[in-house]
Amino acid sequence: MGRESSRLVRVAIDVGERLFVILLAARFLRAFVIAVPMHPSFILLVISETLAVTLILTRKHGQVAVRAVPIVAALAGTGLPLLVLPGGTALVPSLLSSGMMLGGLSLSVVSKLYLNRSFGLIAANRGVKVRGPYRIVRHPMYLGYMVSQLGFLAASFSLFNLVVYLFAWSLQLLRVREEENVLRQDLSYREFAGRVTARLVPGVF
Repeated sequence: MGRESSRLVRVAIDVGERLFVILLAARFLRAFVIAVPMHPSFILLVISETLAVTLILTRKHGQVAVRAVPIVAALAGTGLPLLVLPGGTALVPSLLSSGMMLGGLSLSVVSKLYLNRSFGLIAANRGVKVRGPYRIVRHPMYLGYMVSQLGFLAASFSLFNLVVYLFAWSLQLLRVREEENVLRQDLSYREFAGRVTARLVPGVF
């Protein structure tokens, strides 16, 4: 692939990624705006997803993966959680599920703020971040997603929501692998990975 063709592919991926996020976010927000008055804690999920959309639309350019696997994993992994619906059965007291959503939201928001304009969907190197929650695990934002989503599932359980999240979490693990493939080409990231050995959960993964 020539330099000009490669540039056009990256531009197409960049534009497509942003349009994809806008369309999915619109559907997600429409469903949750209706549900928030009955379940105020759901506003936490809305805040997290809205921040993600904002950072993607304002992010800076970087070395982006152009292979099919990281692209599909990123888009599907991001899109699937936006398909869940409020309702269903509460499996735990609302205080517990709200606490999980708040804890996960706090971690993902802080992680996004440290990433700032380096945040994106598709695996890329827009600068290695080593401060804040990145001192503990290499992918704290994904951990935050999973915790807050687990909290929502516990508050609004349905077979549909469970299946959506199981697929989404599997894709998140694939995203971690693909991001590592890109970032490990950078010496500073390899040094960082040597200091912070946990990807998502210290002592586990």
